[in-house]
Amino acid sequence: MDKIDLKKEIPSYRARRGRFDVVEVPRLRYLMIDGHGDPNTSAGYGDAVSALFGLAYGLKFLSKRELDRDYVVMPLEGLWWADDLTAFTSARDKSLWSWTLLNLVPDWIADEHLERVRTTGGDASAFSSVRLDTLAEGRCVQTLHVGSYDDEAPVLDELHTRAIPDSGLRMRGLHHEVYLSDRRRTAPEKLRTILRQPVADA
Repeated sequence: MDKIDLKKEIPSYRARRGRFDVVEVPRLRYLMIDGHGDPNTSAGYGDAVSALFGLAYGLKFLSKRELDRDYVVMPLEGLWWADDLTAFTSARDKSLWSWTLLNLVPDWIADEHLERVRTTGGDASAFSSVRLDTLAEGRCVQTLHVGSYDDEAPVLDELHTRAIPDSGLRMRGLHHEVYLSDRRRTAPEKLRTILRQPVADA
């Protein structure tokens, strides 16, 4: 049985450090869970990550066992927003951040599969907040950040104030991060994160 790795099949899961590339992100299907607050101190954030990956691995094993289709569980992703964009750049006030955590699943994973794993796979109360939904980002500008999450601010500022306007574009939608590295096993200075911003014509 071949194991599908969607990171290798979807071009927008590749980005380059020091380059701000315009990419077209297709409509994709994700496990999603919402929350608010500092990801470093909020218990809700850790609980959300645990619930998301509990279901992600449950779906992978169901797919392999019953559908004869195996795949690599995708990395954590997040949509982030705040009423004031400086909460991400100059101020970095994480207590003001809202987020939706994401985990990409193959398009053959259906609502019925999620419901089966949700009811048989473990903590039903934690799993109840996770939904399966689509995200259609379309045209985006993205780059690869290497380093600590707390060092993203200058890159985000350049993305917002130079790269996007200089391309004749404007921001729309929510800031999106793809965490290519496992923070539990990677030194902060080596973390690899795709920073993505949906855009439209200015």
